[in-house]
Amino acid sequence: MANSPQARKRARQAEKRRLHNASRRSRLRTYIKKVLKAADAGDKEAATAAYQAAVPVIDRAAGQGLIHRNKAARHKSRLNARLKQLG
Repeated sequence: MANSPQARKRARQAEKRRLHNASRRSRLRTYIKKVLKAADAGDKEAATAAYQAAVPVIDRAAGQGLIHRNKAARHKSRLNARLKQLG
């Protein structure tokens, strides 16, 4: 356990950030899953709409440092490839 006052404060801050980041990460994964679910169902309109909603969420997560920008680009690229497979 943290002994100095500043170490205790850093532990409190880290816990708050962990919870905050966990909810944002969950939100990101939910948006990605919506695209995948619509693509698996073969519904191109719903998948495209879900993709349009997911892209800003992915970009925001990368901008906030939640995920790396290359990971954001990889997610967008793979989701877009799935949409193109639908024809």
